[in-house]
Amino acid sequence: MHTRRKKRRRKEKLTWKDVILIVLVIILALLLIFSRGFRAARRVSLDHAPAAQASEPSSGQTAIQAKAVQPYTEPDEVAQIDLQANRFESPSGVAEVPPDDRNGKHTPRSDPGPNGNPEMESNDTDKIKITRDMLLGMIDPTLDEDFVPVSLKYARREGMYLRRAAMDAFLEMHAAAEKDGVQLTILSATRPFQHQKRIWENKWNGVSLLQGDIIATDIEDPVERSREILRFSAMPGTSRHHWGTDIDLNSLQNSYFEHGQGKKVYQWLVENAAGFGFCQPYTKHGNRRSGGYEEEKWHWSYLPLAELFYHAFAETITYDDIRGFDGYETAREMQVIENYVLDINTDCF
Repeated sequence: MHTRRKKRRRKEKLTWKDVILIVLVIILALLLIFSRGFRAARRVSLDHAPAAQASEPSSGQTAIQAKAVQPYTEPDEVAQIDLQANRFESPSGVAEVPPDDRNGKHTPRSDPGPNGNPEMESNDTDKIKITRDMLLGMIDPTLDEDFVPVSLKYARREGMYLRRAAMDAFLEMHAAAEKDGVQLTILSATRPFQHQKRIWENKWNGVSLLQGDIIATDIEDPVERSREILRFSAMPGTSRHHWGTDIDLNSLQNSYFEHGQGKKVYQWLVENAAGFGFCQPYTKHGNRRSGGYEEEKWHWSYLPLAELFYHAFAETITYDDIRGFDGYETAREMQVIENYVLDINTDCF
C-alpha cells in the first residue's frame, strides 16, 4: 500500500507591510511607557519642590509665593500669603499721606522738621488716605500702584515691595553710601498681615527658634511666650513693615554692626540716613525709648511717611483690631500698642 505523505505547510514570509505595522506598534507602546514615566517623575518633582518665589499675579489673583521659611535670621521669608484671609472692614480715611512723587524725587528741605529731622517736599494734590486696612497690613502691594518692586540690585531676593517715595529715597541713600564705600542691601521690606502672621505663628508654635535658640512652646504661660517673641518680632497687625515705609538692612543680628564692615555700615547710617529721611525706630532702651522691642540696628524707617502712619495708628487702632492669629488674646495684657508700636525712638515721630 502506498502511504500518503502529509504535506508540510509552507511557512509564509512576512511582507513589508507586516514589518511596518509591527514597527509602528512597538513605537506606540514605547511612547506610551515613556509618557507615563515622565508624568510620574514630574508629579514627584512638583510635590517635593520648595515654594516658588513671588511672581506677578494674573487677574484676580492675590496670592504671593516666595521662599520657604528660614531660621530666625530670615524672618521675612514666606511660603505663601493669602491676602484675602482675615480682612477687616476699612473705615473712612483717618489721615492724609503726601503722594509718592511719581514724576520726581523727594528732596530734604533746607529747614529741618520736628526733632531736627528734614521734612520731605511733596505735592499737596492727589493725596491718599491712610485706612485701617493699611495700618493693619491688610494690603496687597503687588496690586497697589503706590508700591513699587525692590530691584534685585538692591535686595537679597526678589518679590519685595516698598512705597514709591520710600524706594526713591532709599535709591538716593544707596548711591551716596556706595560712593563712601558702604553697601546697603535690603533684607526685608513690606510685609502684609498674612506674612507677619506666618512669622509669628511659626515662633509661637515652636516651628522657628527664638533668639538664643529658645523654643516658644517650652514657655507655658501665654503672656510670657508673647513677651519672649516680642523681643524681636511684632504681632500681626502691629508691625511697621505693614506700612511699606520700613526696611531691614544687611543683617538681622546686632553683632554684625559692631565689628568690621558692619560697624562701618551702621556708623554711616547713623551719620547720614536722616539726610535722606530715614531714622532708626528701635534704638537702645534709654532716654529716647523706655522699652518695647530690643534694639534693631538693621531696621530703618522712612520718616516722612512712617510718622503719619504712626500717628494714624495711635488714633485709630484698638485692641479689638488686633486678632486673627495664635496668641492674639495676649495683646491687651501686654499692652502692645502702647509698649511696642508707640514706644520708639523719639526721632521717628
